[in-house]
Amino acid sequence: MAKSFTSNWMKAVARDAARASREAETNRKRLLKAQAAQLKAAERQRKQAEIAARRQMAQSEKERKQLDKEAKQQYIDGRIEETEEKNETNANYILELSKILEHTLDIDDAIEFASLRVKDEFPSFSPPQELIMVVPRPDKQNYLKSIKSMGFLENALGMKGRYQREVQAAEAEYDNALKAYDALAYEKKSKVEQLKAEYDVSREAFLRKVQQRDQEVSELEAAYKSGDPSAIKTYTAMVLERSEYPEGFTKSFRLAYAPESKEMVVEYELPWINVIPNVAEYKYNKSKDEIVEKGRKSNDIKATYQDIVAAIAIRTIHEILEADQGNHIQVVTFNGFVTTSDPATGKDTHPCLVSVRTTKDSFNELNLSRVDKLVCLRNLGAQVSSRPDEQLPVKPVVEFDMIDKRFIEQNDVLSGIDSRPNLMELTPGEFENLVSNLFGKMGLETKLTRASKDGGVDAVAFDIRPILGGKVVIQAKRHKNTVGVSAVRDLYGTMLNEGASKGIIVATSSYGPDAYEFGKDKPLELIDGGGLLYLLDQVGVKAKIIMPKE
Repeated sequence: MAKSFTSNWMKAVARDAARASREAETNRKRLLKAQAAQLKAAERQRKQAEIAARRQMAQSEKERKQLDKEAKQQYIDGRIEETEEKNETNANYILELSKILEHTLDIDDAIEFASLRVKDEFPSFSPPQELIMVVPRPDKQNYLKSIKSMGFLENALGMKGRYQREVQAAEAEYDNALKAYDALAYEKKSKVEQLKAEYDVSREAFLRKVQQRDQEVSELEAAYKSGDPSAIKTYTAMVLERSEYPEGFTKSFRLAYAPESKEMVVEYELPWINVIPNVAEYKYNKSKDEIVEKGRKSNDIKATYQDIVAAIAIRTIHEILEADQGNHIQVVTFNGFVTTSDPATGKDTHPCLVSVRTTKDSFNELNLSRVDKLVCLRNLGAQVSSRPDEQLPVKPVVEFDMIDKRFIEQNDVLSGIDSRPNLMELTPGEFENLVSNLFGKMGLETKLTRASKDGGVDAVAFDIRPILGGKVVIQAKRHKNTVGVSAVRDLYGTMLNEGASKGIIVATSSYGPDAYEFGKDKPLELIDGGGLLYLLDQVGVKAKIIMPKE
């Protein structure tokens, strides 16, 4: 069984490393701000203390009043400076929000696999200096040299008692010092040996970690280069995790990869509108001695939020495609949603605010440093909420849960008792009937065409709604292989010949990038296997797609 990198390796290496990097950068900026604020506060206190000292030394009431006036002005100047600092911080953050897309354009988003390996060297063994410092052994002569030698008279009279007692005392002191020295030396040696044993254990664990990391990186690199879907998802997740956003943005996303069409689908949780400061400006009210807030206009907040939503969508696609060094991704679908609650039920809801699918070739033609973000998204065929501030949702281009694990057979005990019909076991005629009935249940009036005379059309439907309605031609393809551009091109030609207002192609498999590219600016809708299962589920039909084995 192929190794899955996504579940554990990404969490251990990508997410934690990226989060640590972001937190370190955030803490660095906070520290710099705090240091600057402390310096300014210290300078204000110094000036106030200087004025207070001068006041104490003042000789006249006039001089003291003048110093009081200076102290008051000094306080006011400090409050004005504090106000300016708030405005500067606020303006810098707003500037960051406006540069979300531009921030990534000068960064190479590709990740070198070598950078994932452990570069740190394990430090050499270095016990505390007091344990290895050389202390000379006690010298017996140092203890004996202070003893006064016997004088001539003492030696002549045989009075050796004092001298012998002092020698014995000195020798005893020397013996005790020597024992203490040996005991301390033994204690130091034992402590060093203990520390060395602990060091060896830590070093061995570190080396095992390095070896394991190197092996994991090598496995990931090999799997990524070979096109392993799990490795491609892990690598892409690393890219998105490393992306730095303004403070207060929490990144949460899911990835699904369809190797047949080389499509990466991103479900991205967008920040809520409260990331935008509701204060436009701070002003100091001298008479009330308070800093008052001037609110940001509601329209400005809404416009800024809409810009943020568009910027995150474009930026995410850019980062994924720029980092795609293995050329494994030809199509990217981005669904951006917010998490909120339904006021009627209190339950969590996840309205989609932006959904876009684009091919690599089409996206790489853009000059992102000059685009209008909303216009750019709409040009890519995106669905963009007109009122994201009110959580007005749009329909996702593709449902995330319909992408992952829909085209592989599940090897578990439940698969044998799964009662859902496999669409791949239907005959072509039965599949066409299924598609026709599906659109009938969705409110269209559908009619099957004759297989031999339909000119590529499997069903004709009529949308009876005024203005928006019209004739729709539908083609059903029960294929196991990726649907190419020729099928979509044929459908478009048939649509024009039939005088239809829209063409729909429904497939059990996926579509190639060229198919999406061709249908981008045309009244065509490409429904893949995942989308078909989703639509069937919406009308109460449970089904599955299991491709036949080669």
